[in-house]
Amino acid sequence: MGLLNRKKKEEKPVEPPEKFEAPAEIQKGSASSVSSSRVIVKPLVTEKAAVAQSLNKYAFIVRREATKEQIKKAVNDIYGVMPVSVNVIHVEGKARRYGQYTGRRGDFKKAFVTLPKGKTIAIHEGV
Repeated sequence: MGLLNRKKKEEKPVEPPEKFEAPAEIQKGSASSVSSSRVIVKPLVTEKAAVAQSLNKYAFIVRREATKEQIKKAVNDIYGVMPVSVNVIHVEGKARRYGQYTGRRGDFKKAFVTLPKGKTIAIHEGV
């Protein structure tokens, strides 16, 4: 019984923790702090994205924390083409009802990547 055992606990001396230093790439906040394969979640396959492909623009769903530089590097690493520009859109999740229960879809981030003239990437293979 914890209430009856009122022994005085011995206090151990507290040692200061060792100083932790993050790797240099994370400290700087560079584009390499997140793996390229984890930045791009999946290609966006919609009618609007298919029309944009004729203008050499490709749409991807990316991580919400991803920056334009990280997206550019990820496209270069995965597809081997350096994009000219990256446009980003934050999409808010829609509210949905299932009978009497209300819910909400998750927020996500879209990236429209413009490639140089003459360069293409194969998104629809294996879809």
